[in-house]
Amino acid sequence: MQAQDTPLFTLEQYLLDFDYAERRDMKIGSKDLVKLLIEKKVVLVDIRFKEEHAAWHMGFGLHIPLNELPKRLKELDRTKLIVTACPHKDRSALAMVYLKTQGFDVKYLEDGLLGLAELLRGDRAKELGL
Repeated sequence: MQAQDTPLFTLEQYLLDFDYAERRDMKIGSKDLVKLLIEKKVVLVDIRFKEEHAAWHMGFGLHIPLNELPKRLKELDRTKLIVTACPHKDRSALAMVYLKTQGFDVKYLEDGLLGLAELLRGDRAKELGL
């Protein structure tokens, strides 16, 4: 591991510092995400496998599969909030914790990509300019 690859803090430290406020702050809902996407203050990162992404995707955001994330950190904008997403929230929560240890301002999508798809169904995404 090279010096620049060293985590800013360890998973152990993250867990030791974990409290009720972090439990609340570690996630974001689709409605709040959409507002931040419109304001261009956030980057949505779809962390699903390539096969899942090929089957369906939103047409916006960045696709970095979870198993490629450690090697593709340079693609992420450190000046913006990063929101990790998968269909539900299991893998996106794992990606969120990893990115936290790498010094990113990050949350996971609480209602998952399925919740976001439900919010944006029909022409809603187009109406919002996404």
